[in-house]
Amino acid sequence: MPVLDLTDPAAVDRYSAFVRAHPHRAVTQDLRWGAVKSEWGQEAVYVEEDGRILAAMTLLVRRLPGGFSVLYAPRGPLVDWHDKDLVLRVLAEAQPLVRKHRAVLTRFDPEVRFDEDLDRWLRSQPGWVVKNVGAGKDDVIQPRYTMVVRLQDESGRQLSEDELMAKYNSTARRMVRNARKKGVVVDQGGSDEDLRVFHEIYTYMGRRNEITTRELGYFHRIRDAFPDRTTVARARHEGDDLAAAVTVDYYGKLYYLYAGSNDTRRELRPNHLMNHELMMWGIGRGAESYDLGGVFELDESDGLYFFKRSLAKGDGVTELVGEIDVVHNKALHAALTRAYPLVQRARRAVSAGVSRARKRVAQRGEPGRA
Repeated sequence: MPVLDLTDPAAVDRYSAFVRAHPHRAVTQDLRWGAVKSEWGQEAVYVEEDGRILAAMTLLVRRLPGGFSVLYAPRGPLVDWHDKDLVLRVLAEAQPLVRKHRAVLTRFDPEVRFDEDLDRWLRSQPGWVVKNVGAGKDDVIQPRYTMVVRLQDESGRQLSEDELMAKYNSTARRMVRNARKKGVVVDQGGSDEDLRVFHEIYTYMGRRNEITTRELGYFHRIRDAFPDRTTVARARHEGDDLAAAVTVDYYGKLYYLYAGSNDTRRELRPNHLMNHELMMWGIGRGAESYDLGGVFELDESDGLYFFKRSLAKGDGVTELVGEIDVVHNKALHAALTRAYPLVQRARRAVSAGVSRARKRVAQRGEPGRA
């Protein structure tokens, strides 16, 4: 059956083995990601020939009012993108799910480099809407630009620490060395206490930068879904926690998923050392790459871009092909397309308002200080 039977352990194991070994594998295409995104439903489809899986697509199902839904394959499908017929086949396998869930659209945004020929082909497909060049951060779910540091050379040999440091710019190298010299250490674990400390720092950062953050339970679900592959890093100095991060080693692809820092000893720049130690941890595990996460624009004035670029100078920026909607209901798709940017801006405004209110309370020294 092209639609995966999620109640069949043998079928799930076979599907999962394909996903984990695929060149375009992504943690968000693993079936266990469905447990992390507990507010979504989950489905999966695949293409098989002669008893061998050739392509797969794990889908999250977001319910909408009126019995409709959105199907979303984050960083999928997993397919040879040079084989256009196979791409169409794996998407066609999702048609029973489109009917089952009354899907308005099927959305996908694979970890595939932008290519003009591929872009033209995607745009030539009837009923497909492609969002890449010119799309703003309110138009897409995930950033189009990613910063990925290769942890192996071209022959597949793990880098030495000096070779890794050579990929950073001179500022990042100096910050790593200075943080070590001044006594910053990076501990790694995965206990409830590690997650609590991480979340405290992460939410502090969210309030400081006026951005939305996730609840603590979300990070417990990540750890519990990938217990042997998740690490919580804590950058510390003389007993004080300065920064923390949650990273998943997805079968050789490390994802720097969430991180934050507080205002304690910020001059020590602990984030550079923390990322360096996480990459060294990956090298010790035989990992291929370290994904620092994405940015929406290559803006030199953006501190996040500036920070990530300092560590990924040697490998540069990866521009992805973008986000594609296969439209099943034109009217509702148009309505969602108009509404999504408004919802995103409203969420940011609410988050900023809450953050400013908390800052005012803290400044007055009233109860509720964060």
